[in-house]
Amino acid sequence: MRRRTFIKNASILSVAFPLANKDLGDFGKKTSLSDRLWLWGHNAGGHHHPVNAYNLPGDNRLGPMEACDYLGIRKCCRVALGEHGPFPPFDHEAEKLKSLKEVVWSAVGDASSKQHDGEESDLGEILRIAKYHDNITGAILDDFFIVPTADGRVARYTLQSIEDMRNRLHGFQKRHLVLWLVWYIHQLDYELADYIKLFDVLTMWEWKGSNLKDLDHNIEKFVNKTPGKRRLMGCYLWNFGEKMPMTVDQMAHQLEVCHRWIKRGDIEGIVFCANTVVDIGLESVEFTRNWISKHGRTLV
Repeated sequence: MRRRTFIKNASILSVAFPLANKDLGDFGKKTSLSDRLWLWGHNAGGHHHPVNAYNLPGDNRLGPMEACDYLGIRKCCRVALGEHGPFPPFDHEAEKLKSLKEVVWSAVGDASSKQHDGEESDLGEILRIAKYHDNITGAILDDFFIVPTADGRVARYTLQSIEDMRNRLHGFQKRHLVLWLVWYIHQLDYELADYIKLFDVLTMWEWKGSNLKDLDHNIEKFVNKTPGKRRLMGCYLWNFGEKMPMTVDQMAHQLEVCHRWIKRGDIEGIVFCANTVVDIGLESVEFTRNWISKHGRTLV
């Protein structure tokens, strides 16, 4: 299907929007679109080695800072990825990102980050380096929810642990820090309200490119379930869920939909995943880079 036809059809099928969220703080005001864009940052090569589980081409050498520079993004979620880390202390990695406007570090890394099992987070280390790096504005929990278990568990950590994390972030002496969450669209119907209320910033991700046709509908569900919250949409540059390229049509569609919801005021911005695919020759990456260059200075 041609890109123009794909976008036209998607617009016809889009759902009616709810009222815009009035509780976005500074993001209730007009800012440049580029100020609302983030990069998901792992150690270089993290998705290629030691096993190329997602069928990626090429070899990734760009780290988060270099990928931010290439795409024209000034904010980063710096996230642990299994055996690749990063592992405390984070001083060296934080120094690399010192020119960015904002950095949010993972207190809990991806599902393969076994160092964070047993409620052993990196929050203490984040709070330590935040004393020396003013661009650190919060902590994020990756791959946090699990398939509900027979005994009622739905998350990697208890409610009390998350409340304690939030209180430590909010109580940071130098400035107010916030707690971020990764949440997937296929988890939208889980019973999670008690957890969701404890997070300040929610990021929503569609794991499979073939499901992006339903993105409008699913963003509406996301918005309706999270009144008063800061919300961002995650956009994959590679179709990790189906181990194949994210097509230009799919990339154009998710950017068009997310841009529209940003302009409405219900979604604050976009997080692009990840630096690990920025330098491996993907059309989706070049399309995104051009899209940022074209729209980044516009006020939304």
